[in-house]
Amino acid sequence: MLKIFANNYRKWVIEKPFASLVIVLLVVGYFSSHIPSFKLDASAESLVLENDDSLEYYREISKAYGSDDFLIITYAPFKDLMSDAVLADLKSLSDELNDLDRVHSIDSILNVPLLNSPRVEISKLDTDIRTLETPGVNREMARREFLESPIYKNLLLSPDGKTTIIRINFKRDEKYFSLMYKRNDLREKKKKLGLDKEEEALFIKARKEFRDYHAKVLDAEDKLIQTVRDIMDRHRDHAEMFLGGVPMITTDMIGFIEHDLETFGLGVIAFLILMLCLFFKKLRWVALPMGCCIITVLVMVGFLGLMDWRVTVISSNFVSILLIITMSLTIHLIVRYRDINDTIPNLSQKELVWETVRLMAQPCFYTAITTIVAFVSLIISGIRPVIDFGWIMTIGISLAFGLNFIFFPAALVLLQAEPPGFAKDGTRNFTLAVAAFTNRNRKTILWVSFLLAVVSAIGISKLEVENRFIDHFKSNTEIYQGMEVIDQQLGGTTPLDIVMNPDQKYFDYLKEASEELDDDDPFAEAAEEVEHNYWFNSNMLDRVEKIHDYLESLPEVGKVQSISTLIKVFTQLDKGRKPDDYDLALIRKLMPENVKDSLVNPYLSRDANQIHINMRLIESDPTLRRSQLIDKIRTHLVEKLKFDPETIHFTGMVVLYNNMLQSLYRSQILTIGVVFVSIMFMFMILFKSVSMALIGIIPNLLAAGTVLSLMGWMGIPLDMMTITIAAITVGIAVDDTIHYIHRFQTEFKTDQNYLASMDRCHGSIGKAMYYTSVTITLGFSILALSEFMPTIYFGLLTGAAMVVALIGALTLLPLLIVVFRPLGAEPASNSSAPA
Repeated sequence: MLKIFANNYRKWVIEKPFASLVIVLLVVGYFSSHIPSFKLDASAESLVLENDDSLEYYREISKAYGSDDFLIITYAPFKDLMSDAVLADLKSLSDELNDLDRVHSIDSILNVPLLNSPRVEISKLDTDIRTLETPGVNREMARREFLESPIYKNLLLSPDGKTTIIRINFKRDEKYFSLMYKRNDLREKKKKLGLDKEEEALFIKARKEFRDYHAKVLDAEDKLIQTVRDIMDRHRDHAEMFLGGVPMITTDMIGFIEHDLETFGLGVIAFLILMLCLFFKKLRWVALPMGCCIITVLVMVGFLGLMDWRVTVISSNFVSILLIITMSLTIHLIVRYRDINDTIPNLSQKELVWETVRLMAQPCFYTAITTIVAFVSLIISGIRPVIDFGWIMTIGISLAFGLNFIFFPAALVLLQAEPPGFAKDGTRNFTLAVAAFTNRNRKTILWVSFLLAVVSAIGISKLEVENRFIDHFKSNTEIYQGMEVIDQQLGGTTPLDIVMNPDQKYFDYLKEASEELDDDDPFAEAAEEVEHNYWFNSNMLDRVEKIHDYLESLPEVGKVQSISTLIKVFTQLDKGRKPDDYDLALIRKLMPENVKDSLVNPYLSRDANQIHINMRLIESDPTLRRSQLIDKIRTHLVEKLKFDPETIHFTGMVVLYNNMLQSLYRSQILTIGVVFVSIMFMFMILFKSVSMALIGIIPNLLAAGTVLSLMGWMGIPLDMMTITIAAITVGIAVDDTIHYIHRFQTEFKTDQNYLASMDRCHGSIGKAMYYTSVTITLGFSILALSEFMPTIYFGLLTGAAMVVALIGALTLLPLLIVVFRPLGAEPASNSSAPA
C-alpha cells in the first residue's frame, strides 16, 4: 500500500511538478477568496465554559438585577466640577450619548436623586426629590453628598472631588438572548436525550442564526464604542476622559489582536526572511520556505473564514505557531537536500528531491503527528475557545504537512541543482563544537540537567492560575489608564456579585403559615394580605449590614452596593436612627419609583426573599487573587456570620472567568500525562526501542518544565493564553527529538560508533535544528514590541521554549544516547575509541 502511494506521489509531484503546483495554487486561490470572512471573537461568550451551570445562573441574575452590559466614562474637568461651564459640557455630553440607539439610560451626577441636599424627610420621599439639574439646588451640598453619601461615595465622585463618571446603560437585546436560549435548549437536549432528524435540523439552524446575529452584535458594538469615543473626542477640551467597561475591554482586545496579527505577522515574516538570507545566502532557500509558510497560512485563514469559525483570544496566535511548524519542516528538508547533494553529487535534480522526500517523509510525519497529539490535549478541556484552538492547530498542522510535501518538492524540481559544498559552513563547525563539548562535559551536563529539573519542579509549584484583565495591557495604553483611574478613584473595576436566598427554616415557616390559612378562619382574608418576606425586616437587614461592612473592609474590594446602602441612607436622613419594621413598611410604600430603581430593585427581589450584593474589585491591586478572595468571603459568611452555605451564591464575570481558568488548569494537568504517554508510544513505534523512547522523552519533559517554571519564578500567571504554552513547547521540543534520533539511528548503522554518529548528526541534522531554533526565536522576539501583554508573553516564552528545546536536543539527548547505548553495544573494534 505504501509502495503504491509512494509511486503515485513520485509520478505526480516529482515527475509532473507543474500539475502539482497548479493544484496547490488553485486550492490556495479558492481558500484565499474566503479570507474576507475571517473574524475574531473576544466576547464574554467566548471566554467562559460552554456547559458551566454558573453561566446560566449569571444570565438569570443579570436579567433580574441588571447586567454588566454598560460603559463608564471617567470625566476629570479642567475647571471646578460644579461650575456652570463644566455642568453644561457634562449635560451636552450626556445628551449626545443618550441619543445613541442602543443606549437605555445615562447615569451621572446630573440626574441621580439627591436625598441630603438638603435632607429629605422620609414622609416626603414621593414629592421632594431633587437632582443637580433642579433649579436652585445647592451645588456645594450636592458635592458633599456625592462625597459622603453611602450611595454615591466612591461611585460617582472621587475622594478628591475632581473626577466623576458617566455610566452608559445599554438596552437588553431580547433577540440575542432569545436566539441564544433557543440554541442552548436544543444543545442541552442533544447532550442528554439526543435529537431526531427534524430537531437536528432545527439545532443547526438555531446555531447558525445565533452565530450570524452574534457577529452582527459584535460589529454593532464595535461601531457603537467608536461612536462613543468620537463623542468623547469632541469634549476633550473640557476634561480628561477615559472609557471603561466590559464591552470596551472586549472591543479593544479584538483591536489589539487584529493589530498584532497584521503588524507583527508581517514583521515576523520580514525577520524570518532576513534570517533565512543570513543562514542560507541563496534566494531559493528564502523563497521556498516563505512560500510554504504563506500558502499554509492563506489556506488555513481562508478555511476558517469559509467555515465561519471565529478565532478567539486563545487561538489568535495560531498563525504564529503555523509559521513555526512550517518553517521547521522546510528547513529540515533544505538541510537534508544539501547534505545528500554533498554526499552524492552526481544525482539529477529529480533524484535529489526524491531522495530528500523519501528520507524525510517518515520523521516529518511523526513530528506532525506528535505535535498534533500535543494540541489534541486541548480538545478535551471543555472550554469552547480552547477546544477550537486544539482543532484549528490539528487541521493547520495537517495542512502544513500535506501542502508542503507537495509544494516544496514540486517547486524545487523545477530549479537547477546547486553545486555541492554548501553543507560545510560555519554553522557545521559550531554544532560540531557542541558535540565535542557534550562529550567532554558529560557529568556537568547531567548534573546541570538534574538541577534544572529540581529548579523547574519548584518553579512549577509557584505557578498561579490567576489573571487580572488589567495585566493584559501595557501601562501606557488608554484601556490600562482608564481601568487604573476607576480602580483608584471610583471604587474598582471588575464586578463580583453575591446572591443570597432564605434558608430552609423560612420555607418550612411559609408552608406552615399556608396550611394555617387553609383552615376555616374568619380572619383568613385579612391574614392573606400580610406580606411575608425574609430580608426586608430590621433583624435580617442588620445581618446584611454586617456582610456589607465586612466586604468594604477587604483591601481587594472597592465600592459595595446592597440593600444595606438604603438603610444607611435612611439612617443618615433620620439623624442616626435606624429604621424599625414600621419605618421599613412605610419606606417601601412611599418610596418613588425612581428611588426604588436606584436603591432597591438592583439589590432586592420583588418579594424581598432574595438579596443581591454587588461589589467592585480593585483590578490594579497586585495582591488580588480572585479564587482565594471568593473562598475567604464564603468562609466568613458561613463561619463568622452563621449563614447556611447553601444560601450563598457567587456570580458575575469574575466567577465565570475564574471557573474557566480553573477548568483549563485541571484539564491540562490531567491531560499532559496522557500527551507524554501517547508521545512515548509513538516514539516506541518510530524508534522500535523502549529505551530510546524513554531517552527521547526526557529532554521534552525538561523543556516543558523549564518554560513553565520560568513562568512560576517570574510570577507570570497561567491565563487563557499562557496555559497553552505547555502544549506548544511539547510540540516544538518533540520535533527536534524525532529528527535527531531518527538521524542518529541512520548514522549508527554506518559504523556502529556512538561518538562518530553523534558528530555526524551534529554536523547535519544539528544544523537544521540550529537554523530552525535561532530563526524562530529571534523572529518571535519581535512580538515583545506589542501593546498586548499576552502576545508579548507568547513571543518570549515561545522563543525560550525553542532555546531550551535546542540545547536539550544537542546536549542532553545525545549524551543520554551515548551513555546508555540504547542501540546496543559497539563492536569490539570500537571499544578502544576514546570515551
